[in-house]
Amino acid sequence: MEAFVYSLPLKFRIPVLSVLRVLGEIEIFLTTYPRHFMAVVGFVLLGGGGGAFAVANLGPDAALLPVRIVSTPLETLQLQEQATSLDLKAMQLFRSEITRSSDTPESLLRRLAIVDPEAVTFLRKNALAKDGLVRAGRNISAQANERQQLLSLTTRWLRNETDTVFQRLTIKRTPEGFTAILETAPLVANTQYSGAVVETSLFAAADEARIPDSVTSQLSDIFSSQIDFHRSLRKGSRFSVVYEALEADGEPLRAGKVLSAEMVNGSKSFQAVWFQEPGQKGDYYSLDGKSLKNTFLAAPVRFSRMSSGFGMRLHPLFQTNRAHLGVDYAAPTGTPAMSVADGVVEFAGHQSGYGNVVIVKHSPSQSTFYAHLNQINVSKGKSIKQGETVGTVGSTGWATGPHLHFEFRINGLHVDPLTLARQNSGPASVATRPGFNKMADLARTQLASAGQLRESNVQ
Repeated sequence: MEAFVYSLPLKFRIPVLSVLRVLGEIEIFLTTYPRHFMAVVGFVLLGGGGGAFAVANLGPDAALLPVRIVSTPLETLQLQEQATSLDLKAMQLFRSEITRSSDTPESLLRRLAIVDPEAVTFLRKNALAKDGLVRAGRNISAQANERQQLLSLTTRWLRNETDTVFQRLTIKRTPEGFTAILETAPLVANTQYSGAVVETSLFAAADEARIPDSVTSQLSDIFSSQIDFHRSLRKGSRFSVVYEALEADGEPLRAGKVLSAEMVNGSKSFQAVWFQEPGQKGDYYSLDGKSLKNTFLAAPVRFSRMSSGFGMRLHPLFQTNRAHLGVDYAAPTGTPAMSVADGVVEFAGHQSGYGNVVIVKHSPSQSTFYAHLNQINVSKGKSIKQGETVGTVGSTGWATGPHLHFEFRINGLHVDPLTLARQNSGPASVATRPGFNKMADLARTQLASAGQLRESNVQ
């Protein structure tokens, strides 16, 4: 480039060198300050935009343009007609409450947000209303109008815990005044799935999962021949259960029988399913069809603590070493004591240091002995079934506190109950009976669903 410049005539050489020098400085500027260059370019463009805007403002004045008016008629909404229709429509309010032992008609209706002196008077005087609302713990559903007057009130209950029907009391407002109707209707059984993980006890885990006590008691009975709930139930054990929920108009009133269950204790898993053939007595079986019923229950008291075992011990009253010929179960006064097997009551009465005693004969050679009872619930000669209550735990006779003294005797000789009660001679397998395998497959599916529900609750 320099050779080309110096080859030019002198009069052209100086301007060309000046241009080249300016271009070189521009190149150095662009290389050193690229951002400055972009800012300059942007400023120039904005300036150009401003110029364009200025040019755009030079258009014709909008005030001088022709104007055309367009009008469209609008239909007004019939708001008055709608408001009148709403006024004619009666508003109804619904609310539910649970009766309390301290309730009066006024306090109950007040919690239901009802202010109705006429309803209070009726609830006070009507015999059906007084009887239906006097018990605590009943669910009450009420319907009221916009003036907080009672339109209807309904409650449902069972006469006893084994009922298959329920009572429904309905109170309604009519043009002639209030009426009360008491009806009887059958309970409807629905299937309920649940489960829990044991941290302290089976009952505590079941309470946490809101499983009814009657279901928990059934669980302990079902697996009593396989798990010693007094000594062997481990922390972290888990269970799943499928049971009947007996409902009245969709409201659960009580639990029915357990349909299937699974208990995992440590590394061992136990499963059970209820099976009943038409015209036959139902029972619980493992999923391969083996009976879970032992001839003897593992213990005569549910969920108690074994306070003294079989053998020699220091007598708590006489402070001497004596043979303890049974097993003691510490439990609160009034706890049910159950017969561990079918039999006939051989004795029911008082026996000196043993206090109130019941003796049940199970065979010509075997009998069981229940002592220190607070109350005796059977009489001599009565036939009794396994699990039936013979009395309640107490501290009668020579006892330092409430407990059940339990003995097992063969031909009049004392045998350790913890050993003998584990002998099983239940019915034969039902795996080959029609319908059992289908029932077992259904139980597997239900227990899997209950297990998933339990795990989701734990998480």
